[in-house]
Amino acid sequence: MTEKSAAHADWDSRIGKPSDARLTGAGELPPPGGLIATSGTGLVLLDWEPVDGAIGYLVHRAEDPSGPFEPLDHLGGDVLAVPHPPYADTLVDPGRDYHYAVATWSDDGAGALSDVAGARALSAGDEPAEVAVAVDASAPTTELPRVWNRMIGAEHFSLLVWDRPGPGGSDVAAEYAEALGIVRDELEVRTVRAHGTFLPETVTVHADGSFDFSGLDAVYDRFLATGLKPVVELSFMPKELTADPDYTVFDYKAQVSVPRDWERWGELCRALTVHLQERYGRDEVAGWEFEVWNEANLEVFWNGTQEDYHRLYEIAVAAVKDIDERIRVGGPSSAAAGWVGALLEHCRKHDLPVDFVSTHTYGNAPLDFRPMTRAFAEATGKPEPEILWTEWGVTPTHFHPVSDSVFAAPFVLRGMKSALSSTDCLAYWVASDQFEELGWAPRLFHGGFGLLTVGNLRKPRFWALRLLTLLAGGRIPAQVTGDGADALVECLATRTEDSSSLDVLLWNGTLDQSKIAGASALDRRATVTLTGLEPGTAHAVTSHRVDEQHANIQAVWNEMGGGDWPDDEQWAALRAADRLPEEDLGTHTADADGRLTLTVELPNPGIRHLRVTRG
Repeated sequence: MTEKSAAHADWDSRIGKPSDARLTGAGELPPPGGLIATSGTGLVLLDWEPVDGAIGYLVHRAEDPSGPFEPLDHLGGDVLAVPHPPYADTLVDPGRDYHYAVATWSDDGAGALSDVAGARALSAGDEPAEVAVAVDASAPTTELPRVWNRMIGAEHFSLLVWDRPGPGGSDVAAEYAEALGIVRDELEVRTVRAHGTFLPETVTVHADGSFDFSGLDAVYDRFLATGLKPVVELSFMPKELTADPDYTVFDYKAQVSVPRDWERWGELCRALTVHLQERYGRDEVAGWEFEVWNEANLEVFWNGTQEDYHRLYEIAVAAVKDIDERIRVGGPSSAAAGWVGALLEHCRKHDLPVDFVSTHTYGNAPLDFRPMTRAFAEATGKPEPEILWTEWGVTPTHFHPVSDSVFAAPFVLRGMKSALSSTDCLAYWVASDQFEELGWAPRLFHGGFGLLTVGNLRKPRFWALRLLTLLAGGRIPAQVTGDGADALVECLATRTEDSSSLDVLLWNGTLDQSKIAGASALDRRATVTLTGLEPGTAHAVTSHRVDEQHANIQAVWNEMGGGDWPDDEQWAALRAADRLPEEDLGTHTADADGRLTLTVELPNPGIRHLRVTRG
């Protein structure tokens, strides 16, 4: 990678440092009971009984049953607690004994440890270990919440009017707009969240104190022309309003200081709301979310305290709601799932509106904040706030190779499946590698956050979301059993309303980022059995795959010799390979019991999508 910019070095020195200690918490919950550790091929599988009120669980491991027990770090770089069991520990050596205990996770952090359970990982055999997937095609369907396409993240919207050459000589504005169109059309994304509503190019503070939003108008006009809706992140602070104008973040020096005059912050939020309504219509703006700031619980994004953030929120929500009560406002837009309980408590205590809580996590499935939002609703008699994860991804680290890898594809599916019942939105960060914050892309594959490269080639993570989007109809039961079931190998299945086709989406992945390059011991063979079909009916079966050899555009580039940037001929070859091939697996007939069985290889990391069509 290239030498770090000054902003990148500053980011590395401050990221992860809290801006202040937490103020409130929910109190300690009891540890989970019934912990079971099961030996598996290349893994130890853990399961336990859920605890009422828990937002997650922190797995601990030791070499000896008496300890010392340390939190198990799967190297995701952020929150270590997982939202629910089961959990597959793949950071193991075959034949070695491991001992585990699990703590319940609340807004106060980890509680006491559970009883101990132990097991050892097994060595791989000559053939992949097996799992079985049972899909009941005749079961009533239930809704499949599309938490993945309500929102996506993107670099600041002013890239839509960027007028300088970009990475590799690219046209930044054109490619950024094209990327938004791709996620709109192929992932069915509806809204986009971006930093920097109040950047110098979007808002000007005149000498008389008035605000000029003509720069924002040019940006929003182009953005809204895509047919997408903005999530209005009320950030960052105009330089003229800051208490410390030298306190900045990112290469574009976003101002992240507390305001010098708090009343002026309220005037800014009010003026923005009025201006947006006047330009785009009251009813249009009433359908947008307004999110207050970004990751104020990190020093790198806020030089105030948690109490200062609450003041920032209180003033902003009052200003926006005074203009139109219908506009949905929320926060704390925090890093690492922090400060959610504290904001809810502040809003309860001071009778403040909070339409949604928003927070971020990386390298893990999102925690379950329903106990907090439900408790808030019960205590206040107000509607339960929505839960919006407005940033989520495989890593919080810029220029990390995992972002371009196949490893990230099943990770995405694991997170989205986990979020189906516990969130209203899980927004992947971000759409495109046209991304300025800590330095532009130095080469085509550089570990960028984007689902799409510079040049808008689709990475394996993109195809994971595309396969979710292709699931047709309502959800039907799919049970996975065998070696690593529901923690390594997982499944979703759907059926169309007329029962003419079924979709089965399988994946094999781990949270353990020491396995970015894959692990043969974790390869699996899956036997998929469909029941409840009409006996004797023929079904055409097609398949899509995402693994090291399929839908992996980085592998195509490596086979071409790699390098920094493609030439014209290489770009043409890459674009021709930028697709998700469909394989014909032939026609299969349901037996006399209405059963149909298919066996597929499922490497780690890997995804397999099956579409079974009657007739």
